[in-house]
Amino acid sequence: MASSHSSSPVPQSNSSDAFFKKEMDTTKHFRPVQSLPDVCPKEPTGNVGDPNNLCDSPSLVVDQHRWTIYHSKVNLPAALNDPRLAKRESDFFTKTWGVDFVDTEVTPSFYLPQITKEHFALYQQEITPREKVHERCKNICAPKDTFDKTLLHTHDKSRIDLEQVPKIFMKPDFALEDSLTFNAVLPWSHFSTAGGKGNRDAASSKLLQEKLSHYLDIVEVNIAHQISLRSEAFFHAMTSQHELQDYLRKTSQAVKLLREKISKIDKVMCEGSLRVLRLSLTRNNCIKAYNKLKLMATVHQTQPTVQLLLSTSEFVGALDLIATTQEVLQQELQGIHSFRHLGSQLCELEKLIDKMMIAEFSTYARNDLNRPLEDDCQILEEERLVSLVFGLLKQRKLNFYEIYGDEMIVTAKNIIKQCVVNTVSQIEEIDTEVVVKLADQMRMMNFPQWFDLLKNIFSKFTIFLKRIKATLNTIRSVVFLVLDKNQKNRDLEDTLQKNSAKDSTVDTEVAYLTHEGMFISDAFSEGDLLPIAADTTSQRNTSPNSEPCSSDSVSEPECTTDSSSSKEQTSSSVTPGGVEMMISDDMKLTDLELVRLANNIQELLYNASDICHDRSVKFLMARAKDGFLEKLNSNEFVALSRLMEGFILDTEQICGRKSMSLRGALQSQANRFVNRFHEERKTKLSLLLDNERWKQAEVPAEFQDLVDSVSDGRISLPEKKPAATEERKPAEFLIVEGQKYATVGTVLLLIRIILEYCQCVDNIPSITTDMLTRLSDLLKYFNSRSCQLVLGAGALQIVGLKTITTKNLALSSRCLQLIVHYIPIIRAHFEARLQPKQFSMLRHFDHITKDYHDHIAEISAKLVAIMDSLFDKLLSKYEVKAPVPSACFRNICKQMAKMHEAIYDLLPEEQTQMLFLRINASYKLHLKRQLAHLNVVNDGGPLNGLVTSDVAFYTGNLQALKGLNNLDLNMAEIWEQKR
Repeated sequence: MASSHSSSPVPQSNSSDAFFKKEMDTTKHFRPVQSLPDVCPKEPTGNVGDPNNLCDSPSLVVDQHRWTIYHSKVNLPAALNDPRLAKRESDFFTKTWGVDFVDTEVTPSFYLPQITKEHFALYQQEITPREKVHERCKNICAPKDTFDKTLLHTHDKSRIDLEQVPKIFMKPDFALEDSLTFNAVLPWSHFSTAGGKGNRDAASSKLLQEKLSHYLDIVEVNIAHQISLRSEAFFHAMTSQHELQDYLRKTSQAVKLLREKISKIDKVMCEGSLRVLRLSLTRNNCIKAYNKLKLMATVHQTQPTVQLLLSTSEFVGALDLIATTQEVLQQELQGIHSFRHLGSQLCELEKLIDKMMIAEFSTYARNDLNRPLEDDCQILEEERLVSLVFGLLKQRKLNFYEIYGDEMIVTAKNIIKQCVVNTVSQIEEIDTEVVVKLADQMRMMNFPQWFDLLKNIFSKFTIFLKRIKATLNTIRSVVFLVLDKNQKNRDLEDTLQKNSAKDSTVDTEVAYLTHEGMFISDAFSEGDLLPIAADTTSQRNTSPNSEPCSSDSVSEPECTTDSSSSKEQTSSSVTPGGVEMMISDDMKLTDLELVRLANNIQELLYNASDICHDRSVKFLMARAKDGFLEKLNSNEFVALSRLMEGFILDTEQICGRKSMSLRGALQSQANRFVNRFHEERKTKLSLLLDNERWKQAEVPAEFQDLVDSVSDGRISLPEKKPAATEERKPAEFLIVEGQKYATVGTVLLLIRIILEYCQCVDNIPSITTDMLTRLSDLLKYFNSRSCQLVLGAGALQIVGLKTITTKNLALSSRCLQLIVHYIPIIRAHFEARLQPKQFSMLRHFDHITKDYHDHIAEISAKLVAIMDSLFDKLLSKYEVKAPVPSACFRNICKQMAKMHEAIYDLLPEEQTQMLFLRINASYKLHLKRQLAHLNVVNDGGPLNGLVTSDVAFYTGNLQALKGLNNLDLNMAEIWEQKR
């Protein structure tokens, strides 16, 4: 059991068990320690009792035979298999897990097999022969314990002797040159010569010398001991040294013979070939020097060539030449003393070209915009413009369009000024010497003159915008060409990268075999590499004065190699105007910058439209200061509005964007015109109503034509016809879709005013909503004012009428009906011109229609009320007596006839019948009340007979009236019903 193993502190059994033999044979694990200083600094090397030489953990060398905590063993089964289990079972497992824990049998696992002695039978068969052999060999071999003990004893003695030598002598960095080391080895106190201490110092020095001699002897003895242990290897090494010297001597002779043979081969086979290679290399170097001199001559001519190009405004060519020259100076001519100042001179020249290009573009913009404004919209010197734009893009001067924008503002001002001056000079009424300011001169023009001036300005601005658009489109096309070239270059680079990854078959090994200080590989590898370089690199643009390369078979690839360092490439592109340009690849502009520049140029075109509109607004406001525009009549304002609308549409078509300044000014003037237009018509209507006597008016032929045109679907004022047609006589009634309308003169004029509103909406669509509001106000005003004058009897005081007759009332009702007839037509007219979101404004017409119907109903009620008061007055005095018909009924029939006579020609027959039915109902009500008061009943008596005769007289007279013969009077209702 494990507990028996752990009970022994150190296994000392001499049994033949293998486990205890390994622990007993401790000398087998011991190896002699090398006699070197400080091999294990943490283990004790001096006195075992010295506490300073001990470490915390046990040492395998010192404590190998002493029992430590590492020999202790713990076995859990040994702790659990306690023979006193019966006494502890109640308080070990069963205390917590229950009394059934110990007695419960553990079910054997299905995954673990049952192990028996038969499973170890094979192992025992194999290990038994080996154990026998081991025991036999152990008996034959002599024990090595004696040798090991002797060796261990010798090693311990040597280690003890070496420990007497101080550690300082064993350090790898021991050097007496170090003052600290020297003082530690030879203290100065041993060599002091002070008085009274000489004998003692001499003794100390002698003692020190003997100590050092003792240390030396210990070291020599140990060295001799080590040599004696390795004497056999030492003599073997000496013997091998002699053999090695013989081998080296034979090798030296073989090497000497080989060198002689190689020298002969070099003279016979290699010396001539190497000379050929050296001459070829020299020739190639001479060609390179010649080409370099030619390149220097070409570079020397750069400045005169640039000046020549600038004299012809070839800025792009000059910039390309400067860029190429700078690149050549940096790559191929770097370090040449004669060109040390050329780079800075070219930079200054490039800055000068920048200023020249900006000045040239400013001059071009001024000349282009200040050309005579005729119908010609061709681009001025397109080649010059394209060249300037390319140069500015090459120099990254991306704000050049701002110069063009500033010139546009100045030119727009000059266009208006020049137009005013030209127009004023043709008007004799304006004295330019008296009236100096152009604004004052312009205000002295009448409307036709000013209108022609505005038309001229608009036409000039239209041509002006077309020219700007053509110029800016050319500039944008140049920008897009550069952008397209960048895209093609990226695609080409991607293709080249893919091809280079696939076709990289060039041998890049360089032979660094040198002869007389030159690279021999340059002589033979150059011919293979140059064709590839010529294919993969582009040729540099040379100046017109540069000489062509030599036709020599070697100099041609050399020239190509020198020029291949320039990465500039050119491609031909054609602008929309047909100008062919060479686009170089050295424009270091990103796609984002080019797109932003193109958008800014397009925005400049929008700004040009805004500038023209702003200048037009200022011109318009300068003329409107004295209220000139507000005094225009409808035709003049419509003409002005159409002119401005046409100009606005033209600019939108040219520039592609709406400008709101001129449209806003037009809307502002339109609002003022609408206010004045409405106030004039409303004042006119008010004056007409104040003078209206509410009598039927004759209808002139032009009003009938006006109504007929509306019936045909054209809501507009008809044109004036020749004088021959004006001889037609006026009609008594206004015929509208087959119905007769008796009207007053005010209503005829109101219809014309309404059509003026509608026609004004057609002419000026922007004022539709304002006109709808004003027209609604006008119709409401007519309704309320007519009600006040007729129903309210206001005409008695204003016009001087003696009384408001039934004819006045019927005529007013018919006039209102005529207006109601046209309200749906007006509503449809405005609905067709409103936006869907503005349809809510049409509710004004619904409210007006309701108000008019209410007014018409009030007039009908007033007519009935007049007859009702008459019935009340007459029938209250009615008495049932002879003669028949009675005087009361004769008066009633007389008043009914007058009523019919007054309204029959004014109202339609249907309305007349409905009105008399209501009057008859009122009559029956009063008669029934009077009969009930007189106690006359329908009993067939004499009173009943008299009343029946009067009623028959009333019915006969009423039905005898025109249009009332079929009227159902139902007179039986006058009698009380018997219950």
